[in-house]
Amino acid sequence: MSTAQLTSEILQQVSLITDDEGKLKRVLRSLKRIVSPKPDTTEMSIAEYTEMLNRSKEQYLQGKCKSFSSVEELDRYIQSR
Repeated sequence: MSTAQLTSEILQQVSLITDDEGKLKRVLRSLKRIVSPKPDTTEMSIAEYTEMLNRSKEQYLQGKCKSFSSVEELDRYIQSR
């Protein structure tokens, strides 16, 4: 479907509920969620990333890590958890 066709279909569907305030509010909330997605909170600053890498390096040097000789061994370990 083209953008024009999709727009037309959306407007046609909304026109069917113009007398139902509750449904219109639900549609509006849904559209606002789509248009204004929440910011990505998983993004790290350079300082946070560097700190994470340093902690990981320390854990590795202290032997606090797992190592696997093959992908299959890694897969078995993951599946056992």
